[in-house]
Amino acid sequence: MSTVIEQSVQARMVASAPRMETLPATLMYDRSDPFAVRMAFPATATLEGTDVSWEFSRELLAAGLDGAAGVGDVRIRPFGYDRTVLEFHAAEGIAMVHVRTAELRRFLARAQALVPAGEEHRFLDLDRSLTELFDGTC
Repeated sequence: MSTVIEQSVQARMVASAPRMETLPATLMYDRSDPFAVRMAFPATATLEGTDVSWEFSRELLAAGLDGAAGVGDVRIRPFGYDRTVLEFHAAEGIAMVHVRTAELRRFLARAQALVPAGEEHRFLDLDRSLTELFDGTC
């Protein structure tokens, strides 16, 4: 059984102009880092022209599907009937993307099948994490 889940999604960048640009994104979940979800955008979708990846908690993503969640760099909330807004806050500004809620729910269901919520601690390798921390190999 694979320990990593990747799912391509179509995100729509919210801009001040009336039209929203569609861009590819990839959601990732790795059983070896069971609390985290990553959302990656290819270089062609970023202002810097480099790949950009945001990491946030799986719990935050799940909470944001049903109500506003997050107070830091990543904030998530429902938008209308079938979309969810993800806000990414950085020094350069705020990026807001819409993703179909059904795609996010499907991704979370796959992650839940791999690592059930509340069981994340069973998949942590604390010895390796401490070794990396104290050796400075992080």
